[in-house]
Amino acid sequence: MVPIRTLLSGLLGAAALLVPVQPSTAAEDGRTVEYRGLRVTVPGEWRVVDLDRDPGACLRLDLPTLYLGHAGTQGECSGRAVRRRADTLHLEPLHGAPARADIPTLTVDGPGGIPEAAGDSHEVRYALRGAGVMATVSYGGTSKAVRDVLARAGGSIGGRAAARGGSSEPVSAAAGPKPVRAQRSLTGAGFDTCTAPTQDTMDRWRSASPFGAVGVYIGGRARACAQPRLTAGWVRRQAEAGWHLMPLWVGPQPWNNPATGLSTDPSRANQEGIEAAEGAVGAARSLGLAEGAVLYNDLENYTDRTTWDPPVVAYLTAWTVRLHELGYRAGAYVAASSGAKALNEHHDQAPEAMPDVLWVASWNGRASVADADTGLPAGTHRWAGRRRAHQYRGDHDATYAGVTLNIDRSWIDIDPAALTGPVQTRPSLFS
Repeated sequence: MVPIRTLLSGLLGAAALLVPVQPSTAAEDGRTVEYRGLRVTVPGEWRVVDLDRDPGACLRLDLPTLYLGHAGTQGECSGRAVRRRADTLHLEPLHGAPARADIPTLTVDGPGGIPEAAGDSHEVRYALRGAGVMATVSYGGTSKAVRDVLARAGGSIGGRAAARGGSSEPVSAAAGPKPVRAQRSLTGAGFDTCTAPTQDTMDRWRSASPFGAVGVYIGGRARACAQPRLTAGWVRRQAEAGWHLMPLWVGPQPWNNPATGLSTDPSRANQEGIEAAEGAVGAARSLGLAEGAVLYNDLENYTDRTTWDPPVVAYLTAWTVRLHELGYRAGAYVAASSGAKALNEHHDQAPEAMPDVLWVASWNGRASVADADTGLPAGTHRWAGRRRAHQYRGDHDATYAGVTLNIDRSWIDIDPAALTGPVQTRPSLFS
């Protein structure tokens, strides 16, 4: 989250535990790895990380990597949004693979290639039933290169694919999880971290930490870390424990990158806001988040306001309007020095299209949602009435009950009852 952070390149060597490999016969600069009957040949620059040997390794989405085995604690994760997404492939036993709900899962049978699956998060899972392997593909631009790596692996994999689901078997939309409400009224501390913590960690922190809210990254093309524990069951358990969940969608960002960047054209940015809202709602429904929940768009800091203010406002107003049409509330996570100022300055042009909740990043160390701490004019009525959050400290390690996480800290003052008025669905400012 703000400011833009890149994941530590120094972990490249230490975190990548190499499994035994054989010289590649498919590519001069490649390497071949045997895994559960599959021979996987990856480009020479890819890392190969054995998650059984290094359970704390982070499933990073910004470095080309072959991950092997079930994910562990991911205790080494940091960062939230990335400018560059890489091709990655995660292979794990089908038995015991989590029933993820944040990305599509296709069940693959029979011979042929690996089918393409669309999704704004640039991630898809393939349940390879013949091989007994779950394969999760992540990519930057298109999925073709990493799908080709998987298709050449051999074994009982191939191209007939079932519909989207949250497990190794196809699940119809009608069979989704029972919706839960996970956003109680809260005035107090919250945190966010790159990947959903283990249940043991959540339980320990619930009893020992000062936090009542947790931000969780449910998708988006600039998301930094994979979410192997993010299931509908995880969401339900946190709601039952009393956590206030703040779901974050890391969509296109105000930087120039063909894969993760926001368009500088406001009309195109408007369409990207609609697409982001639809992707976020798809993930929220799969995770069991009931309608009426506030979904937050994580939009990072920028310094060139002349270039980026118009598309940022177009994007976030379109995000808001489309979420309202789909039955959800809109939140925006923005920097006090950029996104918050842009929204404030355009507020009265289209107040009905402004986000319902403003979550502002200003790392000043003050646990407050006062105007001065959120970058808003003194005495303003905008986002008043318990519709604000303030991220006041970022990217640091915190330890409670003997468990350490890399987190950002926020002060939350949000009352869902303040957002229960009629949902407006008028056009956004730049439609």
